[in-house]
Amino acid sequence: MQIIGDYHTHTIYSHGKGTIRDNVEAAINKGLKEIAICDHGPGHIIYGIKREQIFQMRKEVDQMNREYGKQGIRVWLGLEANVMDYDGNIDIDDEILQVLDILLLGFHYGILPRNGKSMWYFYGLNPLSKVLSPLDNTVVDLNTQAMIRAIEKYPVDIITHPGSKAKLDIEKVAEIAYKHNTALEINSHHSQLSIENIEKALNTKVKFYINSDAHHPKDVGEFQEGIMRALEAKVPIDRIINAKE
Repeated sequence: MQIIGDYHTHTIYSHGKGTIRDNVEAAINKGLKEIAICDHGPGHIIYGIKREQIFQMRKEVDQMNREYGKQGIRVWLGLEANVMDYDGNIDIDDEILQVLDILLLGFHYGILPRNGKSMWYFYGLNPLSKVLSPLDNTVVDLNTQAMIRAIEKYPVDIITHPGSKAKLDIEKVAEIAYKHNTALEINSHHSQLSIENIEKALNTKVKFYINSDAHHPKDVGEFQEGIMRALEAKVPIDRIINAKE
């Protein structure tokens, strides 16, 4: 299996260690055909980029395409948006969407939920469910419904590390994701999707990406962990959007 594009990489605009150019040059050296720069959305109070930086990044990405396009690589501008509340709202507006090539979305710690109910669900019930098992089903249902609402509201291309920060009913999310042309990520940096959860998602028709989630240029295009899980779960290669034989 060969992965031809890395659609989840971070730069110094959020908490990565390299510039956009550093990531692009790393992707070229790894033989990739495409790379997406997807720093954290502005709703993340620790790592989120400033709103105005998104438009500067658009200019940089366009410049990278002019400089490196002849070397056979395409650079995409994306964002890893944050689920901001349990009504399914995220930290991206229409003006930002218009300058993006790809939209990623995930649950992340470090956000400030937009209402008290969501604050309690995310920072109260979620941690409590780890020690009070009767809460587990309730939390999974709440998280799942929040993610589904976000998929239904926004043109999400990829759900990042689904199940990693907030427990989800992966099969239910996958069913809705497929209907909205949204893929699930097999993240080579995080443990999700796990082999077990990949197998659950395979019960639906949803497709997958294998991404690096690189936070350093040297990790761009490092897919070994994700490939291993995909192979062990027996994911058909035509279900992995950025893979070929």
